[in-house]
Amino acid sequence: MKNGITETMAPSSRSELTAWERIELARHLKRPQMLFYVSHLFDDFIELHGDRFSGDDPAMVCGIARFEGETVFVVGQQKGVSTDDKVRHNFGMAHPEGYRKALRIFRMAARLGYPVISFVDTPAAYPGIEAEARGQGMAIANNLLELASLDIPIFAVILGEGGSGGALGIAVADYVAMFEYAVYMICPPERCAEILWRDMEEKKKAAEALRITASDLLALGIIDKVLPEPEGGAHEAPEAAVKPLEKEIREFLAQSKKGVWSLERRRARIRNTGQWHDRK
Repeated sequence: MKNGITETMAPSSRSELTAWERIELARHLKRPQMLFYVSHLFDDFIELHGDRFSGDDPAMVCGIARFEGETVFVVGQQKGVSTDDKVRHNFGMAHPEGYRKALRIFRMAARLGYPVISFVDTPAAYPGIEAEARGQGMAIANNLLELASLDIPIFAVILGEGGSGGALGIAVADYVAMFEYAVYMICPPERCAEILWRDMEEKKKAAEALRITASDLLALGIIDKVLPEPEGGAHEAPEAAVKPLEKEIREFLAQSKKGVWSLERRRARIRNTGQWHDRK
């Protein structure tokens, strides 16, 4: 352990995969999602609904649970498994109600003094005009502001896609882990290619330029740990993918009890985002 943070895992020997190939794995239809991890990691999960303002949003799943006997709050995006399930969860793209619900849970955790585990897995916040009309931008901005001010331990993990402000709205944390084949990006490579080259077919070039892979983001100091995946991706052996995440959450909570994480430390992390960190 170094400065309260576990030593970084050595890069995978499978690093020959291109950024675009990793995006395809991150988007794999059988990739395990938030509720799969919740069912394998936690006991007594109770889902909480509603933003106490205008409604509920199934794309954002929130609740309270126990991790090895310890109470934690849980927040995350669920894309859906079957066709009907995907439609109900809006493919993991939350409306403003979802971000307000997540913030309600973050605030509740802070009021009661419990840590939060945040599961990030979304292509983006829902971009529809109705979401904008109900305050999508403001909802995400409020989350960013308050997550930089809540004095509780917050652990975030990027499961598959971490897209744009839709991901950031629940990803401001003391410690950020990311699965080996997940991606974390300001915008999809397809959209980036359209903006820079006026050609979506340049998406593979855009994927490399965006520096969105776990190894890239670790080198840039954006994330703290790369979690290994089974050969071929987490969908090949989902239960095996649970183990490294379980270990990381256990260590994070143990460090929380020792007072390792603090609000000032989180703010320093935010201020340092975008600066080069030499991790060697």
